[in-house]
Amino acid sequence: MIVGILKENNNENRVALNPIGVTTLQKFGVDKVLVEKGAGLKAFIADEAYTDKGATITDPETIIKQADLIVKIHTPEKIVLDKLNGKQVLLGQLAPLGNKAFVQDLLDRNLTAFSLDLIPRTTRAQAMDVLSSMATASGYRAVLLAATHLPSFIPMFMTAAGTIKPAKVLILGAGVAGLQAIATSRKLGAVVEAFDVRAAAKEEVLSLGAKFVEVEGATDDTSAGGYAVEQTEEYKQRQAQLIQEKSKQADIVICTAQIPGRKAPLLVRKETVENMKAGSVIVDLAASTGGNCEVTENGKIITYSGVTIIGDSNLPSGIPTDASQMFSKNVTNFLKLIIKEGQLDLNFEDDIVEGACLTHKGGLKNERVKKMMTS
Repeated sequence: MIVGILKENNNENRVALNPIGVTTLQKFGVDKVLVEKGAGLKAFIADEAYTDKGATITDPETIIKQADLIVKIHTPEKIVLDKLNGKQVLLGQLAPLGNKAFVQDLLDRNLTAFSLDLIPRTTRAQAMDVLSSMATASGYRAVLLAATHLPSFIPMFMTAAGTIKPAKVLILGAGVAGLQAIATSRKLGAVVEAFDVRAAAKEEVLSLGAKFVEVEGATDDTSAGGYAVEQTEEYKQRQAQLIQEKSKQADIVICTAQIPGRKAPLLVRKETVENMKAGSVIVDLAASTGGNCEVTENGKIITYSGVTIIGDSNLPSGIPTDASQMFSKNVTNFLKLIIKEGQLDLNFEDDIVEGACLTHKGGLKNERVKKMMTS
């Protein structure tokens, strides 16, 4: 069996598999690992680091032609899909829930594809959960990015020139990214408040030393598998009022709230930004799905009414070495389920394998994607 690793596009610094991952695949009995030349350079991984572990550095055409399994972080370009055949398997963080056209391309080409962001969020699947791994990187990076744009200190300082008050940080969404943002903000000495519609988030927020901003009347989410759910209009109105009040007092607002397969919930409205303190900073991790902030522009840093708004949904790319290591470990943990004695062994009775499978033999496998395609 041959596994191929392709380079990501120009806006991505990570690589899907690091040299340690090559060694792991060899233990699974994989005959050869082909790595595109320069695939790891932006993550500060030289080609020699791969060859030292037994990988072969080559061009993308050779990989596409020879590999039985191709691993990539993001959705492959159409020129790559056009060259794949129905016997090859594609693995990556393919984000299918918001991309009907890509899913249809896979079906039209009779490709088998696994999307790591579809893996069930269960205890057994934690070691393969790229969403959690990358959210950890995003939450950490978001706070540091905000700190570099904030015109003041974050911690409290007692100086001969007087006392500097600590910055106030508001975290919107207390999932993995939000919790990491809380932890990082607290380590930097900020006063932190956090908001989340999920009732289970309160205890985690409090355990990290932040105050939980609670809005009454949230929709029950016990059957949502740890994801956020759509809320009622009445709840959204109360939520908007409270968020506006808290945002006015904040120096930094970190937006992390997203609902899989849907537009990001609008939490920070234009009038809220207009009432925030001049010099304050908003970092919107939901920028690629519409943004939690009404004036966010995806992939841009703008200033609106004296507030700096950073729209970036790919913050893990900013810490590519460790983010690549985490992604690579998630990949090899998943591949352990589908590679047996050096051969592909797709056991769809395994709930993780079945859940992660996007398309197979010209048909859709994942139930959430099926609903998306017919809606």
